[in-house]
Amino acid sequence: MDKRLQDLLDRIAGAYREILGEKLTGLYVHGSAAFGCFRWEGSDVDFLAVVREELTMAEKEKLLLWILSVQQDCPPKGLEMSVVEERFCRAFVYPTPYLFHFSNAHLERCRREPLEFCAGMHGTDPDLAAHFTVTRAVGHTLYGPPAAELFGPVPEKDYLASLLYDVQNMEEEITDTPVYCILNLCRVLAFCREGAVLSKADGGTWGLAHLEPAWHDVIRQAADAYTKGTPVLAAPETLHRFAARCLDEVRGKR
Repeated sequence: MDKRLQDLLDRIAGAYREILGEKLTGLYVHGSAAFGCFRWEGSDVDFLAVVREELTMAEKEKLLLWILSVQQDCPPKGLEMSVVEERFCRAFVYPTPYLFHFSNAHLERCRREPLEFCAGMHGTDPDLAAHFTVTRAVGHTLYGPPAAELFGPVPEKDYLASLLYDVQNMEEEITDTPVYCILNLCRVLAFCREGAVLSKADGGTWGLAHLEPAWHDVIRQAADAYTKGTPVLAAPETLHRFAARCLDEVRGKR
C-alpha cells in the first residue's frame, strides 16, 4: 500500500476513535483502496464510519473540522466518507439512511458555512447499497469487527438499483468524465451479466474480454487513463454511443 495512504488511514482511525469514542463500532475502507487499485494522483479515499447511535452536532462539527484540517495531506480527489448506524449495516434498508457525509464536492461549502453543512448533511443515499456491497466483499477494516461480520448481505435488487442510480445520466456525463463513466459502465454490465463485484480497473478488463471489439479502443483508452493518466481521445459521438449501448443493456435488467 502507498505509504502516504497508509499514513492517512492511520490518522483517520486515530481521529475518529478519539472524536466518536464508545459510539464508534468500526471504520471500513472501500473503493479503490480496498480493491488494490488506488492511485494517489487519481483516486479518492472512500470509507465508512459505523456508529451505534445518532451523532451530536458537536461530534459532526469535530469530524468536519478534522477533515478540513488534513486536506493538504489528502490525495487531490480527497476523502469521501459517510457515517452510518450499525443497525442498517446488519439489517440493510434501501435507500440507506446516513447520519453524516463528506466529499470534496462539498469542500468549498464546508469551508464557507461549516455549521450549516453539519446541520443539514443527513438523509438517505442510494449509493450506500453499492458501498456496503463492496465493503462486505473486499472492505479493509481500520477498526472494529471484520467487515464481513458487520455488514449483512445487500439484496441483489437493491444493489442493482444503486448501480442504476449511479449510471442513469452517463449518456450525458460521459464527455465530461469519460474515464469514470466508461469503466463504471463496464463494471455495472459485469454485475448484470455475472453478478461480479468489480473495481473500475477490473471493469475495464472485463469490458475488453466481454464487449464487442468495436468498443475495445474506447475501453482501452479509459483503462490506460485510469492507470497511467493518459488522455481519452475518443470522439464525443463515440462516447455517447458507447454509453447508450451499455445503458440499453443495463436498463433491460430492471
